[in-house]
Amino acid sequence: APLLSTTRTSLAPVSKTQLHEESSSSSTSKKSTDDLINDFCYGTNEFWKQLVVQPVKDYVAIRPSGSAASDPFSKLTAPPEVPGISRPVWLTILGSVPTALGWYGYYKFSVEEELFQYELQEEGCVTGCGGYGTLFPFVYGVIIGFPLKLLHIPPGDLIVDSAALWILLGQVNLYRRVNELCSEKDSGVGGEPLYTWWALLPPPLDVVVGLRQVHFLSEYWRVKRDEPYDKDIIAEELFPFISAPRFTLKKFFRTPSMWFWFTKDWKDFEFPVLKD
Repeated sequence: APLLSTTRTSLAPVSKTQLHEESSSSSTSKKSTDDLINDFCYGTNEFWKQLVVQPVKDYVAIRPSGSAASDPFSKLTAPPEVPGISRPVWLTILGSVPTALGWYGYYKFSVEEELFQYELQEEGCVTGCGGYGTLFPFVYGVIIGFPLKLLHIPPGDLIVDSAALWILLGQVNLYRRVNELCSEKDSGVGGEPLYTWWALLPPPLDVVVGLRQVHFLSEYWRVKRDEPYDKDIIAEELFPFISAPRFTLKKFFRTPSMWFWFTKDWKDFEFPVLKD
């Protein structure tokens, strides 16, 4: 009798109220990593957006694909679009060099905001902090921290270093997202082109991966917008490493044919230390 009583007690049905409370408790106490990332990135972008004057926000407000004309000047000055504007390497250099990298800051804002808005449109969530959340912490960090650093006020070093770390981590995350886009079946790229950790390498190697990101993101948007192919002479002729399929550091060092236009006919170096 005691055994029967125990068995019946253990098989007693759980009330619907109990099940609902346990389910609610589980769902509220454990938020998914994706939700946490989305909330952080979206909140960061919205916070820094509030610190930008309205005329700037009006000018850089996202536009639909095809809003800007296709000539170089229009592309250089165009607000971000979704899908993003195809900005090849030659165009990026054209805007960056004469402005002492000033325009590159606008490029950084634009590609981050385009990816942010594209993710929202396609996935309903984001994995990057957008143009405002990526660029402006760095900008304000330099504006505030650098004068303090010059005056030897202690927080200056910390603010500048934090701003530099933020933009560096944003670059790593950008490479990750470009890899994800290029891995899509219809991307026209055919797989991940970048090693994200190369962003942490010292110059000029960090520039190598940076130029490759510009090229492959540009190609992705070109295919997505169904625009005709237009050869990028900088990326495909003068500096072949920019458009080459993904390669290791060892392969890069032992293959001079991918370095410059004038080394295309050079044979590979056969040093054992450079073998993969």
